[in-house]
Amino acid sequence: MNRLELEYLKQMTVMDTQTLDKIMNLYGNDIWNYAYFLTKQQALADDIAQEVFIKAYFGIHTFRGRATLKTWLLTITRHTAYRYKQTFFFRKVTLKDKLLIDASSRSAEAEYLDGQYTNEIWAMIMTLPRKFREVLILDIYYEMSINQIAEFLNLAAGTVKSRLYRARKKVQNLLKENGDE
Repeated sequence: MNRLELEYLKQMTVMDTQTLDKIMNLYGNDIWNYAYFLTKQQALADDIAQEVFIKAYFGIHTFRGRATLKTWLLTITRHTAYRYKQTFFFRKVTLKDKLLIDASSRSAEAEYLDGQYTNEIWAMIMTLPRKFREVLILDIYYEMSINQIAEFLNLAAGTVKSRLYRARKKVQNLLKENGDE
């Protein structure tokens, strides 16, 4: 969204369906993927993503523009997912791979092996404590800066840096234990 559209959103008290549709097209995949990361269930991610956009539709008046619209939506996603977790709808599964590989230049075997290795790494990441797993996912998968992660998680930037360092170190140790490095 451009700056003018963000200014318009900050002034909104009620969202129209065209704006909602545009926001869903722009951020729908990110919201669903983050909900899936947090819940580890496709059906639950579907429900949460739908609820996030309903909340955004009715709660647009709470958007102040201090963070990006995407960060605001991801925050709603996080709170919604944790509410689901607290009501015992939370289940574990692994994240999907997000690597972009040029399929035309690679053999099927090489793609399969890379996919397997990536799945192993994501499985290792998913075994980490939540505070480490969360910063890694926001850094790697959502490509958020340290400052964005800090703002999103309501932490100091130094804390985010420390958690990222420790999380990466834990994954490296797990790779060494499995003989993958």
